[in-house]
Amino acid sequence: MKSLADLQAIRDKAKQQMDMRREHDGYRVVVGMATCGIAAGARPVMLALVDKVQREGIENVTVTQTGCIGICRYEPIVEVTNPDGTKATYVKMTAEKAERMIDRHIKKGTTVIEYTIGYEQQQEKN
Repeated sequence: MKSLADLQAIRDKAKQQMDMRREHDGYRVVVGMATCGIAAGARPVMLALVDKVQREGIENVTVTQTGCIGICRYEPIVEVTNPDGTKATYVKMTAEKAERMIDRHIKKGTTVIEYTIGYEQQQEKN
């Protein structure tokens, strides 16, 4: 940091990140960040989600974290609640999957079925 402008840029970025965590109308994205989630790689998933939303200026989404969601073997878990209140639970997420989920689910309104818990459970049966 070499100038007042640098300090203001840091402040603006932090403010933007905090605004993303406040409730807004639109999508709510929750990342399980309990010990099990963090051990399974939830932190890079969370960072990828926040970065993608900021980078692309997506305004109709809140990204936040929670503790244990309760299905540890499927971590990292991301729950997306749509504006109409319906929910999709994405499992075994990676940073790459998180970015694709933003592109398809948040931007286009299409659940990425192959990343969801229902799809995962079907694959285990086969």
